[in-house]
Amino acid sequence: MVAFEQCKRTLHDQSEAHGADSNPAYDFVRRHVGPNERQTKDMLKTLGLQSLDELIDKTVPSAIKFRGTMNIPEALSEHRALKEIEEIAMQNEVWRSYIGLGYNDCIIPTVIQRNLFENPGWYTQYTPYQAELSQGRLESLLNYQTAVSDITGLPYANASLLDEGTAAGEAIAMCFRHTKRPRMFLSDQLHPHVIEVARTRAHGFRSEIEVLPIEKMDFSKKDVAGVIFQYPDTTGNIIDPAGLIARAKEHGTTVICGSDLLALCLLKPPGEMNVDICYGNSQRLGVPLGFGGPHAAFFSCAESFKRDMPGRLVGLTIDSHGAKAYRLALQTREQHIRQERATSNICTAQALLANMVAMYCLYHGRQGLRNIATKIHILTCDLAESLKAGGNSIKNEIFFDTLKIKPIMSIDEIKQRAKEKRINLRYYDNGSIGISLDETMNESDVADLKWIFNVENKLSNETNIDPRDFGNLTRQSRFLNAEIFNKYRSETKLMRYMKQLENKDLSLVHSMIPLGSCTMKLNAAAELIPCSWAHINRLHPFAPSSQWKGYARLLKDLDQFLCEITGYDKISFQPNSGAQGEYAGLRVIRAYHEHQGEPQRRICLIPISAHGTNFASATMAGMKIEKIQLDKKGAVDMKHLKQLAEKFKDTLACGIVTYPSTSGVFEETVRELCEIVHHYGGQIYLDGANMNAQVGLCRPGDYGSDVSHLNLHKTFCIPHGGGGPGMGPIGVKKHLVPFLPNHPLLDKNSEFNSKHSYGPVSSAPFGSASILPISWMYIRMMGGAGLRRATETAILNANYIAKRLESSYKVLFLGTNGFAAHEFIIDVSRFKERANIEAVDIAKRLQDYGFHAPTVSWPVSGSLMIEPTESEDKDELDRFCDALIEIRKEISQIESGKYDKKNNPLKNAPHSQHVFLHEKWLLPYSLQKAVFPIDFVSPNNKFWPSCGRVNDVYGDKNLKCRVD
Repeated sequence: MVAFEQCKRTLHDQSEAHGADSNPAYDFVRRHVGPNERQTKDMLKTLGLQSLDELIDKTVPSAIKFRGTMNIPEALSEHRALKEIEEIAMQNEVWRSYIGLGYNDCIIPTVIQRNLFENPGWYTQYTPYQAELSQGRLESLLNYQTAVSDITGLPYANASLLDEGTAAGEAIAMCFRHTKRPRMFLSDQLHPHVIEVARTRAHGFRSEIEVLPIEKMDFSKKDVAGVIFQYPDTTGNIIDPAGLIARAKEHGTTVICGSDLLALCLLKPPGEMNVDICYGNSQRLGVPLGFGGPHAAFFSCAESFKRDMPGRLVGLTIDSHGAKAYRLALQTREQHIRQERATSNICTAQALLANMVAMYCLYHGRQGLRNIATKIHILTCDLAESLKAGGNSIKNEIFFDTLKIKPIMSIDEIKQRAKEKRINLRYYDNGSIGISLDETMNESDVADLKWIFNVENKLSNETNIDPRDFGNLTRQSRFLNAEIFNKYRSETKLMRYMKQLENKDLSLVHSMIPLGSCTMKLNAAAELIPCSWAHINRLHPFAPSSQWKGYARLLKDLDQFLCEITGYDKISFQPNSGAQGEYAGLRVIRAYHEHQGEPQRRICLIPISAHGTNFASATMAGMKIEKIQLDKKGAVDMKHLKQLAEKFKDTLACGIVTYPSTSGVFEETVRELCEIVHHYGGQIYLDGANMNAQVGLCRPGDYGSDVSHLNLHKTFCIPHGGGGPGMGPIGVKKHLVPFLPNHPLLDKNSEFNSKHSYGPVSSAPFGSASILPISWMYIRMMGGAGLRRATETAILNANYIAKRLESSYKVLFLGTNGFAAHEFIIDVSRFKERANIEAVDIAKRLQDYGFHAPTVSWPVSGSLMIEPTESEDKDELDRFCDALIEIRKEISQIESGKYDKKNNPLKNAPHSQHVFLHEKWLLPYSLQKAVFPIDFVSPNNKFWPSCGRVNDVYGDKNLKCRVD
């Protein structure tokens, strides 16, 4: 009895500490929000405040504050939310889909699913800008690049793009930049959605896209920038492209090939045929269909194009000890540095999925991939022979896995028989039928296909096409020759390799990742669970709408939730990232102006402190950028804004604003800013990257914004995946709804197709649909009150850190009442002159304390931008503050002369195990100081950087982006 009473008292004390509610649904809010009630009160006391309400009153401008109650359903417990989403998911019908079009079912090795796809040590990492804490995933991404390079036969491959359609668009952009010519030829045998996404992208260049048969392409005028063909093509045909390539090259035209990695295991690779660029979808190499995503698009190119290539590029370099290390190479191409002059606006890519593909290639190796490809091809040959014997016409002469059939039966009868077998086929407008076979199939599946066409199920003893011989297009060259692709065949070895790589990388399983403008909050296990369900991830994106009623419900719910949160009237879920959302939203604005009879409105006003993607996206959308200056407080200079708006009143398209600002402040003038731009005929694009400071407190659609993207991988809990996936749906006000993206493979009368759309921005109608359940789960488990509490706590945590650091560092750009939003900036530039210490040195030294650095030197040079999110409790915040305060003391010791300006704990950071284990200690400070610099870092919990400081200059001068 005594023990029972003690247990009751303990539970009571824990409930008091966490502010437990009588409603068990509140349990998830307590688990998502880091600080308990006691810690919250302590932090408020440090700030001199009595309540969270007082903090918000002093932080969010009264004029824009949302004073209602969000119409979001009451919070559900994890158990109830999972039950509800399971009921929704079961409304989806999982049929066998042989539609093809770049999407094929596959077998995901369970060792990869469990140890990578479902592992927070992999999916909670950030983009590997801090290379010393990212060696594991950088190594894996280099394996991915090597696999793509080997299979396509081209020397350089990037670390993934968003999807096949946007990869084609990026290739087109490379051509226009490379040649400055005005025209582009696309084969009419590309996938239809790829053609339309490419058209959308080319609009920004105001260039001519011509879709025509290969044999009708005339390059003689030397005005064609590039040509794209598909190999194998969308109908399954494999043509010899030698003639096309020769004609194009003769007249200086860049040659691009859309392809299939599995097919290229048997077919002559594009690089051996003088192709310049190759792209496609790597999904069938071990990634679920996912109703369209997320998937890693692959992209490879010839030597002469390497510095124009979009996206992340992992390269080899050396560290401070001369040892091999990995890093992101050629970053000066990218938007965060070059802004409007960047090769692309891409930021988030598909790193997690690229890593799955890399592991799939390691697991199977060259022979395993060839065996899979050969099996598929043999089954396709057998099906073709049986169909032909039954009187059907096969339209393909040479094929790999896809057939185009002119059946003798009626289409209606075939559809009915396919329905009985729960099989999806591709139906052409001319009465032909397409079938694409995949890795999951066996003789039984082929027998079902034969039954649908009412032909005899008898395996052919011989076929007219040798399944291993494609004539002069048969692959002779070897690939995946590196040792890494030939040593992990057993599950035990691959499991250990994945764990070895995981252990090299700092993720949210280790400590907070306080990156400003990145919102590295908790990705709760319950939110992730549905992503592994078959009824979520085994649907083909072009399956009939009758089979995805669950997804329709999910999309409807999220549309309602996000509109309520933002004040917008409609959401498009097509964009696959925040940057793509920016592009999609800016294209909406352009389409609106064109519809209004004002196509000349192309001027885009952007503050100089904006995210790099803003500038790159505006350029991609065909806009001309005018930069707005800032005032001394880091806010938009309203006088300069008005001058620009008036100057360009006849051509003003829009203004872009981030809110709260990239300075970490709720600017008081945001409503006035919107009114000025509207007065002069422009629209307002609000960058939603900082939405985590607004949910429940203010709504962009209420204070003047017309369109925003929402980073679901920030505010709404989709994990960052080490550099993707993400989602960037856009919300718009009513007048812009008719101009949202559409999709050519949705029914023309679909509610998801907009009346005056400019076209699609993604390959799939709903982007990376299979990760939408994460955001749905988050919102349903938090409820309206919980969402508001998360926002309030994010602001509290940021201000608490700022307060604790203010005596050691200069905090920049606080609001009118002296408070920051959910993030803030500290100035470290003054240490350069006094101690030869820069922001990057502090970033590297933080690694020795077990922390990922904040955002370095952005948006202010020589600064650190810190965003803790609501998920970190006071204990973790204090550890981070203690680390920075201790580092400030180390800087003081350099200033005082105790340490040399070039040889000190910061300049030598990070201190890897190499110095701990292998070097005679010769540094002018103790080993203890180097690797255990504060009491909370001990041998029992130390996270070790796996290399010394990487040498960026060496890596770019000696560019190597593949494994030998």
